[in-house]
Amino acid sequence: MEPKIIDQTPVSLNELKAEIEKIKKRSEEPSVRVTKMEDYLNSVPIMQAAKEKSLIDAIRKLNVPRMKDEFIFKMAEMQPRTVDELKAILQGYVISISDDNMKKIVETVNSGTKKE
Repeated sequence: MEPKIIDQTPVSLNELKAEIEKIKKRSEEPSVRVTKMEDYLNSVPIMQAAKEKSLIDAIRKLNVPRMKDEFIFKMAEMQPRTVDELKAILQGYVISISDDNMKKIVETVNSGTKKE
């Protein structure tokens, strides 16, 4: 029987790291996918959980039209410092955001990550 996808929910890198720890505790030998994802998580800088959550909440509060959680989590992960960086991140998605909203997002990301 083919597994069926019931729901797809984006997760932050901190949540993913916690899930991988749970998987490693319950299974003796994690799968190749788990191992590769763990290697990736160890190779990229991850923001502290509290800062990441506050940044995600701050971006949500901007109420940008057509903004999905998928995009918000990607912005929190990639932390674009300029509008051009944000455009590059969103290039892979089918979404159009006004220049004013892009500026607001970049300002929010810059202010949320300033104290690192």
